Amino acid sequence: MTAPAVAPDVDPSLVRAFNKQFVTGVTVVTTDDDGEPRGLCVNAYASISYDPPMVMVCVQHSSSTHPSLFRATHLGINIMANDQKDVVGIFAGKSDNKFDQVEWTPAPHGSPLIAGAAASLEAEIRERFQAKTHTVFIGRVRHVTVADKEPIIYRAAHFYDGGALAELP
Repeated sequence: MTAPAVAPDVDPSLVRAFNKQFVTGVTVVTTDDDGEPRGLCVNAYASISYDPPMVMVCVQHSSSTHPSLFRATHLGINIMANDQKDVVGIFAGKSDNKFDQVEWTPAPHGSPLIAGAAASLEAEIRERFQAKTHTVFIGRVRHVTVADKEPIIYRAAHFYDGGALAELP
């Protein structure tokens, strides 16, 4: 029996080009770190199941928020509204005082929920999987708020109004 052939590595620029074709929402993932709110922008969010309600986010190890999330029992996921591009800029940056620049309220277990978001939830962290440069956080949803606002959309390094989408026939 012969061993299967090993496929050559894929050119990272092709993977980058592939990812640019993917349209995604923009979230700010938050947590309470012993009384200090912490957060960052994340577009690697997905719903896993509705029953029980489970979600996941992926956070790069090098993020200054990663250690706080890794220690946390709960996290918040805020889907940014199409009028919150400035908030996205704050949480995509490296500032230590991000929460001084935005309005927020604590969820039942302390995770910061960003005011004006299209939707926010708080999840109890159930699993942490290491995936090379990232940690995949799996959480059970414990609290949800949904506003009557359209989300901001991201594709190929540009932001779009999620309310201006045209439905295909």
